[in-house]
Amino acid sequence: MGFNATCTPGRDAAAAMVRVTPQVPALVIYLDPVNIAIQLPPFPGGSDVLMRFCRELSREASKLADHLGSQEGRHALAEGEQDARG
Repeated sequence: MGFNATCTPGRDAAAAMVRVTPQVPALVIYLDPVNIAIQLPPFPGGSDVLMRFCRELSREASKLADHLGSQEGRHALAEGEQDARG
């Protein structure tokens, strides 16, 4: 299934690995209020495809976080900190 979407994370956005069943892990992105679940592809080698995708997603998300944190005049929050909004 393919689709394109543009969204912004809400204040309570988060991401988590969840188990749909004990054998079926998934990545869930909670965008506050919309959720996206990325599950194992239903074909041989699907776990390898999802593994590569998750590693690429992690690398690129880290690059974006580093870029946003290095912008001049912006305060970068360390992991686990909260901003003034709580």
